[in-house]
Amino acid sequence: IAVDADNLIAMPDAVTFEQAASLPIAYGTAYRMLISRGRLQPGELVLILGASGGVGTGCVQIAKNLKARVIACASSASKLKRLQELGADYVIDYTKEDFSRRAWEISGKKGVDVLVNYTGGDTWVPSLRTLARYGRLLTCGATAGFDPKTDIRYIWRREVNIVGANGWTRQDLEALLAQVERGSIKPIIHAVYPLAESREALRVMEDREVFGKIIVTP
Repeated sequence: IAVDADNLIAMPDAVTFEQAASLPIAYGTAYRMLISRGRLQPGELVLILGASGGVGTGCVQIAKNLKARVIACASSASKLKRLQELGADYVIDYTKEDFSRRAWEISGKKGVDVLVNYTGGDTWVPSLRTLARYGRLLTCGATAGFDPKTDIRYIWRREVNIVGANGWTRQDLEALLAQVERGSIKPIIHAVYPLAESREALRVMEDREVFGKIIVTP
C-alpha cells in the first residue's frame, strides 16, 4: 500500500505496535478532551464516567499525570479496584449509587470542576447537576443516546461550559507517543486477539467485560 508520507507518524522504537494501535481512538480522544479542549489544570477535581473503557482509562492516566484529582465511575468492584491501581483518588459504582449525589459529597458539596461524559442519555442531567460553578462538561460521544432530556437551569445558574471534542489531531497523537515512549502513559490493553477470533473480541466488548482496549492483530 502506498500512503502519502504527510499522513504518517513515526513510531518510536520503545513503543510497540499494540500500544500505538491503542492511541488514536481511545487515548487520542481522551487527550483532546482533557488537554486540547478541556484545559484541565493541576489540582482540579474531574469525574470520569465509563472510566474502565479505552477512553476512560486514558482519561484517568492523563488526568493523574497532570496532578488532577480523579473520581472514576465504573460498573463493578473489580473494575473499580483496577481504576484505583491506575491512580484514581475516588471510585463510584454507578450501578449501586447515584454518581451525582456521591460526587457532590466527595467534592464537599461544591461540585466537580470537570466532568467527562461520552454516554449522554440518562446521565446527561445528573452530569450537569454534578458540576461546580464555572465547571466544564466534556463530551465526545453519546453511547446511551444523543438526544437526552436536559435542564438548562444548571447551565446558566452555575455558568458552566459544555465542550465538545471530536476525535484527535496529529499533534495530539505525537504528544501521546512521546509520553508512551517516556513511560508516563501506559496504554491499558485488555487482550490481543488474532483476526480469526475477532468475533470473540466483539463479544467481550458487547458484554462489557473489557477493561481498557481490545486489540485485533492480522
